[in-house]
Amino acid sequence: MPAKRIAILAPVAWRTPPRQYGAWETVAGNIAEGLVSRGWDVTLFATRDSVTRAHLHAVVDRGYEEDPAIDPKVAEYLHISEAFEHAGEFDLIHSHYDFMALTYTRLVKTPVLTTIHGFSSPRIMPVYEKYRDGYFVSISDSDRAPGLNYVATVYNGIDLDLYPLQESGGDELIFLGRIHPDKGVHLAIEVARLSGLPLLIAGIIQDRTYFREQVEPHLDRTIRYIGPLDVPGKNELFSRARALLHLNTIPERFGLVLAEANAAGVPVIATDLGSCREVIQDGQTGFLVNDAGEAVAALQRLSEIDRGACRQRVRQCFSREAMVVAYEQVYNTIFELEAKKRP
Repeated sequence: MPAKRIAILAPVAWRTPPRQYGAWETVAGNIAEGLVSRGWDVTLFATRDSVTRAHLHAVVDRGYEEDPAIDPKVAEYLHISEAFEHAGEFDLIHSHYDFMALTYTRLVKTPVLTTIHGFSSPRIMPVYEKYRDGYFVSISDSDRAPGLNYVATVYNGIDLDLYPLQESGGDELIFLGRIHPDKGVHLAIEVARLSGLPLLIAGIIQDRTYFREQVEPHLDRTIRYIGPLDVPGKNELFSRARALLHLNTIPERFGLVLAEANAAGVPVIATDLGSCREVIQDGQTGFLVNDAGEAVAALQRLSEIDRGACRQRVRQCFSREAMVVAYEQVYNTIFELEAKKRP
């Protein structure tokens, strides 16, 4: 029996895999690479500068976040339409393109699986409601909308080879992620002040007003902003980390950085909102807290965390291999359901 042909539709905000920030592109790329290694015939729809062992199909040269000359909407719709115009060449399209790609799904016979990486706004929900009978995967049990046809929850997976175990930690607290109120950088700063520990802040500045008003005034010798990081930069950061602070102010959808830090053996102190409870085992791979005061108290318990156990949990639950095996099961479920529809 010939291998099933899978199209992976990645976003085109960034290259796949991204050089620095780009969680959705990271996951799409990891799925493509994992499927190829297990013998699937995979085509990755991504930017032309993407790096993959799958067949690369591109109509957009670079990510629109990386090239200001590119109009985002033009790039997105050229990209999405290209994938669906080739739908007949595939047994399944696996979309990581949020609500926009859903509007094409009834125009093709090829089944489409949508991984929902988060609901960015209530205003996009009418699209999901219209196409609620499609095939959906959630990236955490906590991040689900009622009424959608979920096939499964599949946790995001990372390439463990990229994040070696740091046998011993450093002395600094770290924050890694988008500089945005949702991610609680101001709370990480508060914890650093209360604990008297140094803090390194890394990530793209997504909300410049927030950075200017609530982050920048606090920067000094002990609280430093070091900008966005590539993978080697992340590993250097993890080598210096006593703990990762992830004091999100809204429910987390998954939190790829939680898995990356734990893979390197770094304990995570996270707000108990959304998926953090699913990714972090309280008292085993980090601590779940409700406010900055509880986060400071958790710092006194870091000696209880076994760094090797942190990495082992990522291997079992949040590795690329674990994710791809779960998606294979989802694909086979869809193929079985589609076969039943045929006369």
